[in-house]
Amino acid sequence: MNSVGKPGTGASGGKQGLEVARVAGSIGAQVRGLRLSGELDAATVAALRASLLEHKVLFFRDQQHLDDAAQEAFAAHFGELQKHPMVAAAGGSAALLELTEGYSASVWHTDLTFVTEPSAFAILRPVELPPCGGDTLWANAAAAYQRLPAPLRVLADELWAIHATDFDFDGNFSDAYKAKMKNYGANTAKHVDQVEHPVVHVHPETGERSLILGSWVKRFVGLNNAESAKIFEILQSYITMPENTVRWHWQLGDVAMWDNRATQHRAVPDYGDAPRVLRRATVLGSVPVAIDGRGSHRRVA
Repeated sequence: MNSVGKPGTGASGGKQGLEVARVAGSIGAQVRGLRLSGELDAATVAALRASLLEHKVLFFRDQQHLDDAAQEAFAAHFGELQKHPMVAAAGGSAALLELTEGYSASVWHTDLTFVTEPSAFAILRPVELPPCGGDTLWANAAAAYQRLPAPLRVLADELWAIHATDFDFDGNFSDAYKAKMKNYGANTAKHVDQVEHPVVHVHPETGERSLILGSWVKRFVGLNNAESAKIFEILQSYITMPENTVRWHWQLGDVAMWDNRATQHRAVPDYGDAPRVLRRATVLGSVPVAIDGRGSHRRVA
């Protein structure tokens, strides 16, 4: 176990005796000794940010005191809150997305890659959990890039992908949830945004090269659907290989925070009809930049 503030832990400062313990070989760490509600001093926020950049996802237990307002206040320590572009904020909150009513997010994805500025960070907490099942998986997209054989890195470095809001909605949203979204003013059949992102981007804080893929990808620029599907499957497989992932078994009072710029995640829909309700806050990110310096952009039809 590492204590935040000791050399070599990837974090510095911190005045609350934080302890950071890795929970998987390639990604994920649990933080102990910190109450997330209330004011956090600058040194603690800096230590958390550094640890998050190192481990990609952080887990906190025993945060039952955290409510919607406190969750948003915690997220705001790391940047500007980002509202979901298609779904209204959960009741009474400024920008929280509620994950429930058939929205399982049970495919690998990076949040909001169908916009030019995907989220930088996300903070997720359960409100209601099934008696069993309902875990969440995260994968390290930066480590995945390093795992690519040299010829595949050359290919990935040159590729750009089209990300769109119409990708597999039918497969990931129940009729009830699609109806709810339409009530909020989102038309899942007609509301289609398309953005071109580099498949490999340079992380704005760490300088690491990381893959931007996941379920919002429609195809690669310059390739047809069939060609894209084959290459996507190969590259995506390096992200989701078991040794590149961490699986978290939720308890009430847990909080997970991840670097959306270097990860993918998915829920495990193995809980039948039992209720599973979580709320997510996201922090606005920046335009991804390819290794040649070009930035992501909205696609012109």
